[in-house]
Amino acid sequence: MNALLGIIFHFLGGFASGSFYIPFKNIKKWSWESGWIIGGIASWILAPWIFGYLTVVNLIPSIQAADSQTIFYTVLFGILWGFGGLTYGLTMRYLGVSLGVAVALGFCAAFGTLIPPIYEGRFGELISTSSGQVTLSGVLVCVIGIFVCGKAGMMKEKELDQEAKQESIKEFDLKKGLLVGTFCGIMSACFAFGLAAGAPIAAHAEANGTDSLFKNNAILPVILLGGFLTNFIWCMILNFRNKSFGDYLNKETPLKTNYLWALLAGVTWYFQFFFYGMGQSKLGKSLDFASWTLHMAFIILVGTLWGLFYNEWKGVSKSTMRMLYFGLFLIVFSTALIGMGSFFVH
Repeated sequence: MNALLGIIFHFLGGFASGSFYIPFKNIKKWSWESGWIIGGIASWILAPWIFGYLTVVNLIPSIQAADSQTIFYTVLFGILWGFGGLTYGLTMRYLGVSLGVAVALGFCAAFGTLIPPIYEGRFGELISTSSGQVTLSGVLVCVIGIFVCGKAGMMKEKELDQEAKQESIKEFDLKKGLLVGTFCGIMSACFAFGLAAGAPIAAHAEANGTDSLFKNNAILPVILLGGFLTNFIWCMILNFRNKSFGDYLNKETPLKTNYLWALLAGVTWYFQFFFYGMGQSKLGKSLDFASWTLHMAFIILVGTLWGLFYNEWKGVSKSTMRMLYFGLFLIVFSTALIGMGSFFVH
């Protein structure tokens, strides 16, 4: 029953992450960076502290109890992840929701699985054990799935004229999107490392009486502070470069609704990791390894459904759609393989 609850929580987290970019589509007459940073204030500053106070016993003392090295690495991985979060928005901007989610998170699932054992010196173990071999086969399938989705994107680009492509995705650019999406996937995996680095904070929170279901909420304000710094600096640079500082007070734009949509997007984004922590705790240590890949799989599925809902693939041939579906199937199947690796005894 706990495992089933864990899967349900991961689905809710995946739904939040796969859906958060939708409200941004309703922001009018603002530059991209203006809406992004307003949403970021909600997702990286307001929501983590508000929900942290609501669910964690002695939130600030739990953070203060951690040593300086724990805080440093948790923030550092948050900063590195911030580059992934920033370019995730750019990936959606250039590729649309369905293809953007598939490319960025396909890489994220692969690197989020491979980098920790390489860093910890356990890569030889992956090669020599049944568990590792199943995991590596999943990573390989994931990479193949990414290339298949990229092929579908190339087919789409050839079949549709620029006007048709930009009807649903105003700034569609396959080459730029694939480049940004690859970088995004690699850097986004740092969030998993940040949670691992911040584990002592969660332990202090649990010792203070926090329900294990919410213990990771004590880590989120620290990780997301790092992510906020990265995104804030870049968005301010873009505001200066594009002369878009006036967006925030421009009465010729729908200010109230723009702020509401941006804040809604930010809070929706935050809920992905709110539910991720709950899912991780319900799966338990034996299945913990599968949490990240389950999360990725559900985000890809939800993102694809939204992309189809918004007609991002309208007008393409049946063969292109089959290519897209096959690529998405491979990515989702790969996450299942990666997760299955945890079931095999060494």
